[in-house]
Amino acid sequence: MKWKDMLSMALGNLFKRKVRTLLTVMGVVIGTCAIVVMMSFGIGIKQSMETMMQNMGDLTVITIKNDSRTPDSAALDDKALENVKAMKDVVAVTPVFYLDPSVVTIKSRKYNYQGMIYGVSMSALKDFGYQAEAGTLPAEGAPETAILFGKDAEYDFIDSRKSSNNMIFPQAGKNGKMPDPYVSALTDKFQAEINLPEDSTAKVKPVKLQCAGTLMEDWGKDPSPSHSVFMDVTLAKQLRDKYNKLNNIKKDPNKKDGYDSASVKVASVEAVPAAEKAIQDMGFSTYSMESVRKPLEEQMRTIQMILGGLGAISLLVAALGITNTMIMSIYERTREIGIMKVLGCVVRNIRTMFLVEAGAIGFMGGTIGIAQSYAISFLINTLYAAQSAGGGDAMGTGGAAVQISIIPVWLALGALVFSTMVGLVSGFHPANRAVKISALTAIKQE
Repeated sequence: MKWKDMLSMALGNLFKRKVRTLLTVMGVVIGTCAIVVMMSFGIGIKQSMETMMQNMGDLTVITIKNDSRTPDSAALDDKALENVKAMKDVVAVTPVFYLDPSVVTIKSRKYNYQGMIYGVSMSALKDFGYQAEAGTLPAEGAPETAILFGKDAEYDFIDSRKSSNNMIFPQAGKNGKMPDPYVSALTDKFQAEINLPEDSTAKVKPVKLQCAGTLMEDWGKDPSPSHSVFMDVTLAKQLRDKYNKLNNIKKDPNKKDGYDSASVKVASVEAVPAAEKAIQDMGFSTYSMESVRKPLEEQMRTIQMILGGLGAISLLVAALGITNTMIMSIYERTREIGIMKVLGCVVRNIRTMFLVEAGAIGFMGGTIGIAQSYAISFLINTLYAAQSAGGGDAMGTGGAAVQISIIPVWLALGALVFSTMVGLVSGFHPANRAVKISALTAIKQE
């Protein structure tokens, strides 16, 4: 018997008993729909959590903390950072050197900067995801005097000739427009002046600075590019050393020199645990979003398994329905099976014909179930989006569009294959039962 003939007979037998077939298929539809929608919730919740964590900070960045600065502790210096940079999967490394405002003042005409100043590796900022809102990020080989302004750093300048009302705040006025700051990052000239003691008569030449651009605001970055100025770490250390010399500040012999912290960018989220462990083995304490991501990922995996299991129960009930339908079909077609055997039909063809019927029920139910799942998912996401728009950002995703139910292609295809396999497995016992029927006994049966 050819496959075409077996397929034709199998489908013909199914459509002879339309009501029974329809009810059985509906059982598979409900089961498939339940398992797909349930798992789509798990996937949607997981993606929402990942989006929320990305807003909290870069998942591929490790922060090195130099908490202990005793002589016996490891020094977080340039040599240590070079060793970190040579590690596997490490993309970029930058020290984070906080330059206290009491050490140096950035000036432009009569305006003094009062915000945060950080010394970093300027050429590594691009690898860490910093983006220029205006101007450009300094590349490798850029002059040491190049600086970057944070999003609102222009508003951190005060008028040194006024004792009050000497600052402009980044708040829109009654006309809805933002006021202009005292300085313009890209057009004004800036210089860094060492702060001297009041009784000092020393004259120190200021360092002329050139602003290369302003950074886009991103509170997930550390240090944050908002109320801050970034400069090359070498220049920042030189300014600190000059300040210490002019103010007669001596180095503490019991305290190792080095950076307070550093940031490490790795190639992927999967590479974070190994890189973090290697850095900890060097004697440094670290922090990354991995400590938050891993427990959340385990929770999401558990939720997905629970939701998938609940849906699988419905599909199991549908499998029992397929088995019942096929057994009833055998009882009704016992004489037909006997005639097929007498006419010389191969036993395996009879088994295959019943398996095709069972598989067809699973396939049709799976196809309809997936279509319904997409429709239900669309409806849920639409209602959730409308509710979120009226009630605020419930998932903490920074206002980004959130889908609480996500059905990827692999889930749809997997559900279709699974429902078809459920049909085949459910029909295996009835198919074997059909081939064991005696031909003579079957022919005699009315």
